[in-house]
Amino acid sequence: MDSKLSFKSYAIVGMMLFALFFGAGNLIFPAQLGQYAGTEVGIAILGFLITGVGLPLLGILAIGYSKSNDLQDLSSRVHPLYGILFTSLLYLTIGPFFALPRTGAVAYEVGIAPFVSDGSMGTILLIFSIIFFAIAMFISLNPSKIVDSVGKFLSPAILVTLAVLLVAAFITPMGEAGAPQGGYLDNAFMTGFLEGYNTMDALASLVFGIIVIAAIRKMGVNSPKGVLTATLKSGLVAAALLAIVYTGIALLGATSTGTLGLMDTGGPVLSGASAHYFGTFSALLIAVIISLACLTTAVGLIVANAEFFHKLAPKVSYKLFVVIFAVFSLVVTNAGLSNIITYSIPVLMFLYPLAIVLILLAFTSPLFNHARAVYIATITVTFFIAVIDGFKTLTGTLGVENPAWLQTVIDFYGTVLPLYNEGLGWLLPAIITIVVTGLIASSRKSESVEAVRN
Repeated sequence: MDSKLSFKSYAIVGMMLFALFFGAGNLIFPAQLGQYAGTEVGIAILGFLITGVGLPLLGILAIGYSKSNDLQDLSSRVHPLYGILFTSLLYLTIGPFFALPRTGAVAYEVGIAPFVSDGSMGTILLIFSIIFFAIAMFISLNPSKIVDSVGKFLSPAILVTLAVLLVAAFITPMGEAGAPQGGYLDNAFMTGFLEGYNTMDALASLVFGIIVIAAIRKMGVNSPKGVLTATLKSGLVAAALLAIVYTGIALLGATSTGTLGLMDTGGPVLSGASAHYFGTFSALLIAVIISLACLTTAVGLIVANAEFFHKLAPKVSYKLFVVIFAVFSLVVTNAGLSNIITYSIPVLMFLYPLAIVLILLAFTSPLFNHARAVYIATITVTFFIAVIDGFKTLTGTLGVENPAWLQTVIDFYGTVLPLYNEGLGWLLPAIITIVVTGLIASSRKSESVEAVRN
């Protein structure tokens, strides 16, 4: 029989999940959204919350609902080889290639760089990143303590420090929201929706889901229904905290343009706002916020990556993988934040549709008797659209002209696919494929059952 969990238990797991999600991009991107959305910040943050909060919650639930052992198990429903390749790419994306180095780079550039002279930037970044990843590595070498070290201490510390800044901004706003800029002028909702990709939380949810489920099982809940219910309740705690913080940071950004000006990224918005409200104390405040938020995410990503790749290659120890990923991320961090972001966005435009469709398939799978053909067909259709989105975003990010073949495909997709120009050209084809192939699979199952009876 399952143990009956108290609200405190759900809150502890929910706070742990919040801390794992809430990291570098979660601070920067809502602030930048607020500045550029201006008076359209309300509708923009709504779109951001769907991809930045709603999708991660669904990802956590998808792992529990599908009764999968982990992401590889779930994605292997397409094909075992796809399960390995997709899972490995996702882990590397939210791990040592992009998200993990970004935690160190953002912590430095927002919390430390404003107080460092240009001549010593490289040296101080190297020293800071060594210290940052050494701490993250030490915590990651003891993953059994993740609930205690992350959920009970670091997460509340982040909330307290953020609350001080956001309450001050709410009571005495820096000014009025400015005019919307760029994509927020014509389509604030979809621009905010796609901006939520940058947090990488929906991808991370497919990894963190198993951590949450393991924590819940350690508390004495083991039945599938009990685990799913506890995961939902804990996930709602994390989702509510994320939504409140995102909205607060976005509103802070929206009201800051008159005082701070329009910034290229959200980092200077936070440091500038902190300086505006608290003066000399702002340096300590913003350093604490950034360091804690980024460190908690770094720990979660190192643990998840080390556990997965140790399972994939058991001859290499978990602890060695922790060291490898920490050191590799340290090196990438020193390449600079702008380079990390530049090359991560195209990968996200490719991976996100595949991840979202996998979540959708996990929930609808019982309707078509878990037929592999439905998984294969839907993922294949999504892949051929998402890979073009990835290439298109890469050429745009690098500022180079599209090759003729790529432009031809882009023009074709733009003509025949609804919502393609909004970045959702894959959505309707994926849904139609699930419905059509699902009906075919269900029909064949019924025919087989009828033939056996006769």
